[in-house]
Amino acid sequence: MSILGFSGLLLLLSYFAGILGAITGVGGGAVLIPVLVLLFHINIYYAMGASLISVIATSSGTTSVYLRHGLTNLRIGMLLEVGAVSGALLGALLVKYIPGSIIAIILGSVLLISAYFVLQRHEDGETPAVSHPWATALKLNGEFPVPGGTKAYQVQRVPLALSLMSLAGLLSGLLGIGAGVLKVLAMDQTMRLPYRVSTTTSNFMIGITAAASVGIYFARGYIDPVLVFPVLLGVLLGSFTGTLVLARLHVRVLRIIFSVVICLLGMELIYKGLTGGL
Repeated sequence: MSILGFSGLLLLLSYFAGILGAITGVGGGAVLIPVLVLLFHINIYYAMGASLISVIATSSGTTSVYLRHGLTNLRIGMLLEVGAVSGALLGALLVKYIPGSIIAIILGSVLLISAYFVLQRHEDGETPAVSHPWATALKLNGEFPVPGGTKAYQVQRVPLALSLMSLAGLLSGLLGIGAGVLKVLAMDQTMRLPYRVSTTTSNFMIGITAAASVGIYFARGYIDPVLVFPVLLGVLLGSFTGTLVLARLHVRVLRIIFSVVICLLGMELIYKGLTGGL
């Protein structure tokens, strides 16, 4: 395949990865890594470098739109990034020294189980809970737009979510997946945020986490311009499209899409862990 044909195909695939990343909050890397490795036979480390760039592009393309619509909770995002960035730096430093196979199998198993709990939650039927003291002190509670006005929400179990963010950041740097899936799960299942707030806040956070580790990948030569340019352009265009799609989908549909994505990602991680693909 010629360079032009390769770049065009990669741009198209990156566009759809950007749409999926924008509406689920997991970043385009969850789709791009298996595509680059399995379809194009790209070295895993170069695929991970391109994945981190795609995560930054997804975050950049969606955050301004979601902020304008009042969906992203910046206070929660900045607090949780304290743990996520620390973990990302450590993971990027350890990427050459810790085998990813065992971590991938464990993470894949957790994702498969988590898909069930994501589908089981029904936000509309939940009774308002008392917010965690940290949430009150740090003014993390908020509101988001709904048809006919806005709806307030309370934030729960902040310390547990902060601990999970450190793990998410570690996996982001170690496996190059952006770890947006764990961030959405932590905010949705632990902090009990509305799903749209979880995904949009995750989109804001994943860019910061990826930026913390991408410099180390660049220094080690894992950022290839031939891969990065079509990925960056495709994901950026796709993420803008994704912001339009998110506003038109029912929350239940979003949860189903997210569950399918994390199931596929979980099975992929388990397979690659068992076969030595990481």
